[in-house]
Amino acid sequence: MCLAVALLVTLAAAQVGVGADDDVLLGLELDLELVAEGLISPHFLTSPPGDDRRFVVDQVGTIHVLEANGTLRDEPFLDVSDRLVVLRETYDERGLLGLAFHPDYADNGRFFVYYSAPLRDEGPDRWDHTDHLAEFSVSHDDAHRADPSSERVILRIDQPQVNHNGGALAFGPDGYLWVTVGDGGDADDTGIGHPPLGNGQDITTLLGNVLRLDVDDGDPYGVPADNPFVDFELSADHPFSGTEVRPEIWAYGFRHPWRLTFDRDGERGPFVSDAGENLWEEVSELREPGNFGWNIKEGRHWFDPDNADQVVVEGPDSGHLGERLIDPVIEYRNNRGREHGVGLVVIGGYLYRGAAIPELVGHFVFGDWSRFFDEARGVLMVAAPADADEPWAWRELRELESGAIQGFGEDADGELYVLTNDSHGPRGSGRVYRIVPAGD
Repeated sequence: MCLAVALLVTLAAAQVGVGADDDVLLGLELDLELVAEGLISPHFLTSPPGDDRRFVVDQVGTIHVLEANGTLRDEPFLDVSDRLVVLRETYDERGLLGLAFHPDYADNGRFFVYYSAPLRDEGPDRWDHTDHLAEFSVSHDDAHRADPSSERVILRIDQPQVNHNGGALAFGPDGYLWVTVGDGGDADDTGIGHPPLGNGQDITTLLGNVLRLDVDDGDPYGVPADNPFVDFELSADHPFSGTEVRPEIWAYGFRHPWRLTFDRDGERGPFVSDAGENLWEEVSELREPGNFGWNIKEGRHWFDPDNADQVVVEGPDSGHLGERLIDPVIEYRNNRGREHGVGLVVIGGYLYRGAAIPELVGHFVFGDWSRFFDEARGVLMVAAPADADEPWAWRELRELESGAIQGFGEDADGELYVLTNDSHGPRGSGRVYRIVPAGD
C-alpha cells in the first residue's frame, strides 16, 4: 500500500524559520509504503549491526520484530509494559522510549532500553516517575526473543513531571552509548524539580542533557575520559557551585531532546531534535560538546521563561561558564497559539544514506508530530546540510492525510521509515511506512 508523497508543496509565506526554502529537492516525488500495522504507538525502528531484521519500539512497552520478508512476528521481542508507570490514554510522553543494540550484538546479545518506571522509593517528594536505562540480553534459545530476566538497570533518573523525558539511545562510531534526557518537564524549565535558572543550564543534574557513557567498562558504567566535565569543578561564584558536576554530560542546554541519530557515513552529526516551547522547533548538530542554549535561548532566539509567547530581541551571548551558546542547524516556527507555523513538535530525523533514492542522499529527513492538536496530521520535511554554523535550508514535503508522526527509523541498508499513530495518546492504531521512490 502506498501513499503518494509529492515533494512539490510550496511553503506558505507566513511559515517563518531561518533557512526556509521552497527549492530544496524541488520536483522529487516519493511514496510511503506500508510495511507494518496492528501496533499501538510505534516511534522508533532500528536494526542490529549486520542484521536484516527491523525492531520496532512501541511506547506502550513492547519491541516487535519485523522480519526481512515483511512479516511482523506475533510475539514481541521484549515486553516491559508491566514495568512502566501507568500511561494516560489521552496524551503521555512517558513509556518505552529508547532502544540501542550493542555494536557487538551479534556476538554478545546485549541491548539497552530506556523506559519510564514508577517513582523509586527514595525519589523526591511529589516527583512523577523514575526513568530507567537498562541492559538486557537476547534469549539463548530464541534469537527473536529477549530474556526478560536478564535486566540490569545501569542508571535511574528521577523525573519531576510526566513530560520532557528524552529517552533516545544510540551507539556512536566511538563505541559509546549516547543518551538524551529532557529538562524535567512542565513548561519553560520551571516548576517542581527545576532550579531558578533551569535544568537545561545546570551541569550538576542529568536533566536537560545528552549523556555519553562507556557501557563496556565500569560498574554499572564508565565515563569516557574525553567527556568535557571529567574532573571539572565549578568556581565559587558559579550559580550551581557547591554541587558536583555530572561527568556523564557531553552536551547540555536541551528542553525535550526526543531523538538522537548518527550519520552512518560518519561525515556529519550526531543530530538531536529538540522540541521547543511556544515559538520555535529545532534540530542541532553536535559537532562538539557544548551548551545548546535552553532555557537562555529557544532555537536561535533569546527566551524569557516569564514571557514564553514573546520574541525576545536581546539576551546573553554566553552561558554561566562564559561558553558560547551553540545555535541549531534547523529551526522553524511552531503552531502553538498561531495559524502560520509548521506543526507542534519537531521529530528527528536521519541523514539519508540509502541506495533506493539517489536524489535524497546526503539530505536530512525529519518531520513534525502533527499540524494541529485536535487531529493527528504529521508533516514530512527535508533539509540540505550547510557548512559549519550555517543554518540549513529546509522545506515541507507533505502533510499526512492521517496519522501523527511519532518517529523515524533506519534499517541496516540505510533506508528510512516513518512511524505513525492515529491518535495523540498511547492508544489507537500504529503503522510503519518505508520511504520509497514514487511508483515503486
